[in-house]
Amino acid sequence: MIRGAISIASRRSAAIGGNTFFAAASTATAGRRPISATAFSAISARTRPTLQSSVGLDSDDEGDAMVPNNCHGSLTKIVATIGPTSEQLPVLQELVHAGMTVMRLNFSHATVEEVELRTTNLKACKGRHAPANELPCYGGSTPEDGPDNNVRATLLDTRGPEIRTGKLANDHSGHETVTFEAGATVTLHTDEVWADKGSTNEDLYVNYANLHKSVVPGMKVLLDDGAIILTATAVESDKDYHGTVTCTVDNTGELRSRAGVNLPGAETDLPAMSEKDKLDIKYGMTKDVDFVAASFIQNADGVRDIRKYMQGCARELGWHASQPLPLIISKIESTTGVKNFDEILEESDGIMVARGDLGVEIPIQTVTNAQKEMVAACNAAGKPVIVATQMLESMAKNPRPTRAEVADVTNAVYDGADAVMLSGETAKGRYPVDTVKMMSNIIKSAEKFENRRDDLVIPHIGKWKTTDNHAEITLAKSAVTAAQERSAKAILVLTSRGTLPRFVSAYRPTVPIISFCPNGKVAKQLMLNRGVHPVVGLNGVSMPKRPIRAIRHAVEMGFIEEGDDVVVATMEADEDMGTIATLKVATVPEGILSQS
Repeated sequence: MIRGAISIASRRSAAIGGNTFFAAASTATAGRRPISATAFSAISARTRPTLQSSVGLDSDDEGDAMVPNNCHGSLTKIVATIGPTSEQLPVLQELVHAGMTVMRLNFSHATVEEVELRTTNLKACKGRHAPANELPCYGGSTPEDGPDNNVRATLLDTRGPEIRTGKLANDHSGHETVTFEAGATVTLHTDEVWADKGSTNEDLYVNYANLHKSVVPGMKVLLDDGAIILTATAVESDKDYHGTVTCTVDNTGELRSRAGVNLPGAETDLPAMSEKDKLDIKYGMTKDVDFVAASFIQNADGVRDIRKYMQGCARELGWHASQPLPLIISKIESTTGVKNFDEILEESDGIMVARGDLGVEIPIQTVTNAQKEMVAACNAAGKPVIVATQMLESMAKNPRPTRAEVADVTNAVYDGADAVMLSGETAKGRYPVDTVKMMSNIIKSAEKFENRRDDLVIPHIGKWKTTDNHAEITLAKSAVTAAQERSAKAILVLTSRGTLPRFVSAYRPTVPIISFCPNGKVAKQLMLNRGVHPVVGLNGVSMPKRPIRAIRHAVEMGFIEEGDDVVVATMEADEDMGTIATLKVATVPEGILSQS
């Protein structure tokens, strides 16, 4: 993990690329105090418009919930799972326009044919301002750069080394269930003989051979996401192989075949990848996936194993040594993963707070606390973090979310999440497009309120902290400080590898980071970083002309207007001096669109 302490608001001067500016100290936010009814009634007229604007009462529209879906609307990204109700091109195109930045493919369920269809259709989608509209935009390319009209990224989510029960005896249809009565006794077996016999409510097969080495009497065994809870009463721990675990049933419930098994608090020796995961990852690399979300990661060794495996796959597939591997997003969804979080974070490219299984593995009332700590730690390490699971779950069936779901997404934004994720809502729900639109509008409303009323939103405690001071980090920090000091509308970053925009994002600016990238792969792997809007552009443009050309494209995309201040950051190659970090602060000139 990158550690240390550095404050982008510290009062110091910086000179980069011949541009000097002075960073002012940040002002402390006001302490929060309870407001009495009398005090609330006495709120000044000057304050009242702020309250009205927060709920959209001072405008002709319906408030922040109706913010239009333009390309420069929000900083927090949306990961949407694509499934049967959203995989066809017309719907997928609408999702792109609604605000989806990363397509998640759930390999727990998806077939090869489904993956082929979804990846093909995503490539066919156009960005919200693709060349058909004669405007470049993030998710697209500038006119001089050809056909990269859509750089939405693809995330392969592995099934992971899951523990499951076996097939029920006499379950010929695949839909049969058996009843477990509270107080009854059930024996858990791991010998394959019991898999062949079929499971009953007295003898249940579990596909984890070392179950008897992980469970001790008194521990809980959860079946089917906790629908049935067992308490271990006796364990054959003295056996080397296939010891049984005898349990008492805590509650009455129905169990289906091949249900998931959770062992809260247990240490397991499951591998980082199942054989299916290995096949899926290698196949995904042939489809040029940008991220691999690794399920049930328990330690840093697991992340290293996956990276080493992908390196081997790249060699087998004949990849050039310079071709980037998929970035590894480690999913934290077990007690062991939480315990080893620091080492996992250090080895990973990003983190997913997978609250589904996590809420079964740890006390459910502590999931929100764990989420806040993990998001803050990722912010401090300068790595992207996704908050996932049941964010707008009710919209799988209903056209509007619950108030609690809106609060959940809003608080994830306030926590500092780089991205929020939709699962079944967009994969198999009735309203996939409306769901993405709603999430986009919630994000925009939260970010708008956070910027306007920072006295009411707890400041991020996890801004990037690093002791490194090489040129790109210094440049990134200076760019964010300059943007803050000049109230710039955007930060334009010219990058060749994607490193500089990630550093800029890590300092959490409140304005968009328009990143001009040399190719679609660099652009797509920036799609998870908060605030970064990648554009494939400026290839073939001479270095001296790139800043003004970048500003012009940002105007065309609607990020900035004539008269706005902008910050332009780039690492320039020089024959005599090597690489030079250059920072420019400029005002968008009048008539820029008419310039050649």
